[in-house]
Amino acid sequence: MREKNFTNFDKEKLLEIKQLLDKEVEKRDSVLEVSKDKLDPIFVAKKFQDPTISLICALFSYGNVTQIVKFLESLDFSLLQKDEENIQEFLQSHYYRFQKSDDIVALFIALKRLGKKQSLEEIFSEGYCKNKSILDGIDFMIKAIRSEFHHESRGYTFLLSTISRRTKGAGTLKRWMMYLRWMIRKDNIDLGLWDKKYIEDLIIPLDTHTFHVARKLGLLKRKTYDLEAAIELTEVLKIFDFKDPVKYDFALYRLGQEKLV
Repeated sequence: MREKNFTNFDKEKLLEIKQLLDKEVEKRDSVLEVSKDKLDPIFVAKKFQDPTISLICALFSYGNVTQIVKFLESLDFSLLQKDEENIQEFLQSHYYRFQKSDDIVALFIALKRLGKKQSLEEIFSEGYCKNKSILDGIDFMIKAIRSEFHHESRGYTFLLSTISRRTKGAGTLKRWMMYLRWMIRKDNIDLGLWDKKYIEDLIIPLDTHTFHVARKLGLLKRKTYDLEAAIELTEVLKIFDFKDPVKYDFALYRLGQEKLV
């Protein structure tokens, strides 16, 4: 751990928390941690090992995890290789919470068209590399998807999210941050399908479980569940591992989900 980052924290307490989290990271880094009995959206993504399919899995990852996985397993991802008429025909009766069939069709067609031009990693990298900004990389991806297929609805806007140049009051971008974690990190949970050069700049995909656990452990002072909280928590986790702070995400999430903290 880096001494200069102890300014606002008790060193002994931090060491105690680090030991707890390191133990949890080691425990959770297992293929058994994601299964039919221990569901997570990455359960579906792992079957395909594909960045585009993984993005679809990540974007629909809100709500009850059982329902998320049920919906994802109802999708025919081979449609991404078929013509647009097939996409519209197959998905005409599909919906998920805020997304109607038109929203799901729009996403599939946009990603199909985009895949013929550039990889998602190339698009992300183009945005990221200017300022080494994860937010700029995500912004480039959202704009690229939107540019391929014009479609407007509240459900579609929610699905893709929007980038705010403010952090205060902005959403956590949890589903996008989770997607990047899947793509960039590589262990028994994360897929590691992209170049790892972005790893130390990742921001934790803050959800309600990680938010409450971090607050209980004293790692997060901010009371508002927003992007600023995600950035604050990530900076604190860099005290434990500067090169890979987001490795603690899945452990924090499971601690909260299983009500262990």
